[in-house]
Amino acid sequence: MKTLVAGVGNIFLSDDGFGVEVVRQLQTRELPEGVELVDVGIRGIHLAYQLLEGYDLLVLIDTVSRGEPPGTLMLIEPDPVASVAQRHQVVIGAMPLLDVHGMEPGSMLGIIDELGARVGRILVVGCQPADLSDGIGLTESVSAAVPGAVAMVLDAVGVRTEREELR
Repeated sequence: MKTLVAGVGNIFLSDDGFGVEVVRQLQTRELPEGVELVDVGIRGIHLAYQLLEGYDLLVLIDTVSRGEPPGTLMLIEPDPVASVAQRHQVVIGAMPLLDVHGMEPGSMLGIIDELGARVGRILVVGCQPADLSDGIGLTESVSAAVPGAVAMVLDAVGVRTEREELR
């Protein structure tokens, strides 16, 4: 199984660096064969081109604003058919996840079919941000969520761990 785990975000916008930090933590872990780990940062177009290689599973790690308390983790599986049908935004349920008009990595999900990329399953490990203003470093609530997000990613790629071990 070929899997891409991609951390998304801008480390200069406080909690937006969440996905990048989770990938940094995952780099210290042994991952199964076939799992690629990348820090996409804000380079959505690079993610789109990487997806052209074809993957059975794509795990995106990013902040997701859903009105939850800061630091709340979410495991979301976008409907790829709805995403392609919308063409202008990636939709999870009835809520837009990311705006496709920018070059955000999430926006690339809406056009991967058009590019000819093959991605079997897509999971988003999301965290409700507390602060997305200018600044380096995660807020306390989002920083505290990183070990749980690491555990969610490890579970998604088939690594069995005790969540307490990650704290």
